[in-house]
Amino acid sequence: MWGLLEKEWTIAKPDYNRWLVPPCALAIHLCIGMAYGFSVFWLPLNRAIGITEHVTCPADLNWFDQIIAAECDWKISTLNWMYTLFFVYLGCAAAVFGHWLEREGPRKAGFVAACCWGGGFLISALGVYIHEIRLLWLGSGVIGGIGLGLGYISPVSTLIKWFPDKRGMATGLAIMGFGGGAMIGAPLGDLLMKFYATETSVGVWETFVTMGFIYFIAMMCGAFGYRVPPTGWQPAGWTPPSERKTMITAHHVHLYKAPNTPQFWLIWGVLCMNVSAGIGVIGMASPMLQEVFGGRLIDVDLTFTQLAEDQRLRVATIAAGFTGLISLFNILGRIFWASLSDYIGRKLTYYTFFTLGMALYASAPFAGQIGSIALFVAIFCIILTMYGGGFATIPAYLADVFGTQFVGAIHGRLLTAWSTAGILGPVLVNYIREFQIDRGVPNDQAYNITMYILAGLLLVGFICNFLIKPVADRYYMTEAELEAERRAAHEAARNAGTRN
Repeated sequence: MWGLLEKEWTIAKPDYNRWLVPPCALAIHLCIGMAYGFSVFWLPLNRAIGITEHVTCPADLNWFDQIIAAECDWKISTLNWMYTLFFVYLGCAAAVFGHWLEREGPRKAGFVAACCWGGGFLISALGVYIHEIRLLWLGSGVIGGIGLGLGYISPVSTLIKWFPDKRGMATGLAIMGFGGGAMIGAPLGDLLMKFYATETSVGVWETFVTMGFIYFIAMMCGAFGYRVPPTGWQPAGWTPPSERKTMITAHHVHLYKAPNTPQFWLIWGVLCMNVSAGIGVIGMASPMLQEVFGGRLIDVDLTFTQLAEDQRLRVATIAAGFTGLISLFNILGRIFWASLSDYIGRKLTYYTFFTLGMALYASAPFAGQIGSIALFVAIFCIILTMYGGGFATIPAYLADVFGTQFVGAIHGRLLTAWSTAGILGPVLVNYIREFQIDRGVPNDQAYNITMYILAGLLLVGFICNFLIKPVADRYYMTEAELEAERRAAHEAARNAGTRN
């Protein structure tokens, strides 16, 4: 089977239908996109020992003793480090293995991603069963994060090469499934936890096992469905633009030279600020809605801490639905904004994200203060379209600025911005929340200051986007360098003949 993973077995015939490739990307991205839906597990895991109530660790225990203690429950901030590890290792894996993926092809990368992501769920299940948080960090956080990185970048350069006439739409198709993963996974996880829950278990470890096998099978189907276009292929009737457009290059920058350009780091800043502003909110979407509105979600005039257990279960179900809803807008934003960027340009698209985003984040506390659930939900649905759109548009931005030869590998290195945001965003949301609560701020007001800080991050992103200009000619590859790299990138596969 390992031989079937080689790149030469994935080269498509000249008459292959390119529209068969996006569903394969969706199969993988819908699975790894469940990383966004992990907030549905935080509150159940917060009472994994107490089952019905959180069991607080003794005050005299230090941090390390608390995380290994078997007689008390984990804090949400401790659990959330698994969410942070997702994106740290996603970026690291994408940066380290991006060049390997370009040479070995998307099928092999998708296969390894399936093993890591599905296997990470099983390791985490063991961690929940024996109450060992470090296994959750290792399983889903580290190993699962590596699977996230490989699975995330596996279709990017492939689809850009299949759709040179629609780069933005292609990257939107490649990445929109990641935003929609929680739309399916969060309600599924909530349903499975209720099905498996007993008097001695909150049902999380059983849910992890079930979802791990489901995701492994789906991702394997996607990986073996990948095809890459033959060298020199282009859509019928399409010819490359004869004139260079603003910010769109006809040349290529080598992977190793791209980080030496100011454009790489400015785009890095654009992605980091956009992601930081949204990722912490996504990671706490379920608890945030429950704490801000409490009983008002079920027409009861009580705060979240005053609710009875059966009422909290009803509120949790609504919050899981909210997580799924914002995931729907996440996925819609990826295809909408990325496709729109083909017409209005990448730079103007990001100007829109940052300007509108600042206004919306600054408005969120007002929606909570007046008790308007509809306005609060609408604000974050719009924010999530731009958050997802930012991810989907960034590969096309890179292809415009650096060319297509190394876009997958350059994209992989740029995802270290996601790793940074995976630390910055959740830390801002979680620890500012706990800082506020520890000083007597009511739970429903604990997120207000955070929203203003996130709006400030978007201002930094706006400035980075403003400073991006075309790459200087000295960074482009010569024709000889380009031809040598193409020969090295498994061009022997072309000489071996098309196999499927």
